Amino acid sequence: MTSRPEELIVMFEELADRLNIKLVQDKGDFAGGSCLIREENFIVVNKRKPLEQRLKVLAREFGKINLADVYLVPVLRSYIEGS
Repeated sequence: MTSRPEELIVMFEELADRLNIKLVQDKGDFAGGSCLIREENFIVVNKRKPLEQRLKVLAREFGKINLADVYLVPVLRSYIEGS
């Protein structure tokens, strides 16, 4: 089963909400990544980058988190683990 890139973005947004991670999608001269500011976790994604590149940033950053005990839609878990 595969999902369209737009559906994957929505799944990542929902996952960020559940994990209390602020997902920031903005424009600028950066690739994207995660950071911790004043005890709050952020993942920053560049809106100017192609959708596929934004998805790879999200998959890479969520891949750094232990998601073993977190329910993920199988297609999302597969995408994260495959990146």
